[in-house]
Amino acid sequence: MRLICFMLCFCCGQLMAQQPVDTACILLQPMQVFDGHTLQKGWQVLVKGNTIAAAGPAGSFTVPAQVRSIALPQQTLLPGLIEGHTHMFLHPYNEVSWKEQLLTESRAERAIRAAEHAKATLMAGFTTARDLGTEGAGYDDVGLKQSITKGVIPGPRLLIATRAIVATGSYGVKNEMADLELPKGAAETDGKEGMIKEVRTQIGRGADVVKVYADYRWGQDEQPAPTFSIEELQAAVETAASSGRYVVAHAGTAEGMRRAILAGVHTIEHGDLGTPEIFRLMKEKGVALCPTIMAVEAGAMYKGWRPGIDVDPERVVQKHKSFKAALQAGVTICAGGDVGVFTHGKNYLELEKMVEYGMPAEAVLQAATSGNAEIIGWGAKLGSIRKGMLADLIAVSGNPLADIKALEQVKFVMKDGVIYKL
Repeated sequence: MRLICFMLCFCCGQLMAQQPVDTACILLQPMQVFDGHTLQKGWQVLVKGNTIAAAGPAGSFTVPAQVRSIALPQQTLLPGLIEGHTHMFLHPYNEVSWKEQLLTESRAERAIRAAEHAKATLMAGFTTARDLGTEGAGYDDVGLKQSITKGVIPGPRLLIATRAIVATGSYGVKNEMADLELPKGAAETDGKEGMIKEVRTQIGRGADVVKVYADYRWGQDEQPAPTFSIEELQAAVETAASSGRYVVAHAGTAEGMRRAILAGVHTIEHGDLGTPEIFRLMKEKGVALCPTIMAVEAGAMYKGWRPGIDVDPERVVQKHKSFKAALQAGVTICAGGDVGVFTHGKNYLELEKMVEYGMPAEAVLQAATSGNAEIIGWGAKLGSIRKGMLADLIAVSGNPLADIKALEQVKFVMKDGVIYKL
């Protein structure tokens, strides 16, 4: 196993990677373990190579003679957290607007930023992430993923959606000058044949996941409205499924959600205007919801809203209603914040919001670990602490089941058996 430690260079204030050193086995000795399902007292975890060799109460398994023991006092060990919805090629809109990022930041700058965002995500304890669209950066997420896999840069294990797919005329960048052609934040297509071709193109370029926009703000006065027909969305789902992939749908309107659900998408992203009837349909069809609560609140704060001081804006009020309705309907929740709208490395804010909006802390932790692992199709490898799973492990100070904000204090990060933070 390789051990990579990061030390602070006081002369420049930057993280510097030391040379990896060989170790045989690592025994982790935390205060307690959240195994992806429930809290376990008195557990230890043995890692060999990139795999969990054993997990259980102290003395319940054999510890090799040659082992490095790492004590994690007053810390809870968890599976590496899984981010369900991020955009590595975006940064907060109160820094630079979405439109200006696409129009004024070079692809080189955006790629460099993405590398920094990937590192921040990993150091925050998120060892796996679904990156759901480069937003105008083409297929650069393919190179980002490859760079992480090769060890060129630190970052989470990525599932990527490349360009994402929108109906012609529905997505930005738009301009007041109608004849001026500007870059687009996603690939435009129309009709069943066009959808099939674009899905195949993105898969061929490296997409692990296909993302479609089932609705967007293209109605009168930029009101959100459905874009693709059910038949077009079905074509995307069937084409992706033939390659063993699934489709996620950006959908906020009830009708956009309905079309996407009936077409067979895997997850609905956002769901802001979902109704009790729509969420019951999601439950019936086995479609998960990625609520992206923090993105809604961040957008409101960028417009001047002060949480706890000002009256909640309508979008925040509606988000409370829709999330509550989804929970009441028993919809599977995918933990994902639409990170990039807010700061990378503060992914934990979405989990805090899920608790604030009424989801029990234990259920939130399950969603961010074993639950998300099942949703992305990696439940046999990630999201749980048990023998044979990949060694993606983090430790936080305190007990996140008692206080979800403990996730802000990540003290230990291991991904694929490599220690990145200690």
